[in-house]
Amino acid sequence: MNTGVKITAFAAALAATFGTAYGVGKGVGPVGEPRKAEHAQATGHAGHGKAGAAEEGAAAPAAGGLQVSENGYTLALETPRPAAGGGVLTFSIKDASGKKVTAYKTEHGKELHFIVASRDLTVFRHLHPVRAADGTWSTPADLPAAGAYKAFADFTPAAKGAKAVTLGADVSVPGAYAPQPLPAAAPTATVDGYQVRLGGTLDPGKPGELRLTVTKGGKPVTDLEPYLGAYGHLVALREGDLAYLHVHPNEGGPGPDVSFTATAPSAGAYRLFLDFQHEGKVRTAAFTVRAGSGSAGTGEAGHDAGGHAHG
Repeated sequence: MNTGVKITAFAAALAATFGTAYGVGKGVGPVGEPRKAEHAQATGHAGHGKAGAAEEGAAAPAAGGLQVSENGYTLALETPRPAAGGGVLTFSIKDASGKKVTAYKTEHGKELHFIVASRDLTVFRHLHPVRAADGTWSTPADLPAAGAYKAFADFTPAAKGAKAVTLGADVSVPGAYAPQPLPAAAPTATVDGYQVRLGGTLDPGKPGELRLTVTKGGKPVTDLEPYLGAYGHLVALREGDLAYLHVHPNEGGPGPDVSFTATAPSAGAYRLFLDFQHEGKVRTAAFTVRAGSGSAGTGEAGHDAGGHAHG
């Protein structure tokens, strides 16, 4: 796949129809008051390119990641209660007959994208599981504390006519659990000495541009490296139900700006997680954004937002 960055839907955070990504042409101001509070359904996988964005603006598909089974496929977790601080998550994708799926289409360099986030949205892990010949997937998972988490599997089966799907399943780490409040909104997130500033608009039911600018030591980072075929990788999760959406830019790069087009499915709070790679390491900047409330959308350092594990 072209590293020029083609959009895909992580179907993820599904929260919004955080649709297709655009180039970083003109600058945008801070995320501000939505122009309209129209309600739209969340999207799972975003369309590809600008045409996909236009289509999504017209009619957004149902949100992804809210069900453990969809379109004849089921996310079967074999280790739904891993220990805190480590352990291995094992799972499979089963078809309508109960057979483990062993053939997938490759998208952004992977057959399957796997995300684990805490229910309070303070922990985010983008994992890269390994598939065994029988269709069983496994990956180390550093879940730092007891509590409620949710796992998302984003994939497209290789079966003829199969569509992209994002499935979600609950994960529980045993022990005393004290959920944290949603991190406060702030204009800039800091991670490993990098500063990422969020600008643009997030409107319920209407596409808007989100622009993230990466700097280090006050200087623009103009040599971002491709990660999963893109210079930026965005996941959005809605507070409450953790509706999920995952997109990639399809233009621009290699920095300092990474731009996406997003449509919130409803008013409310969302967590945005931007993965970017520089000097051989992937980092995650996390942001809290409120759509439809009239408050400014912004970002912050994000508790334990980071986390990239490779099986």
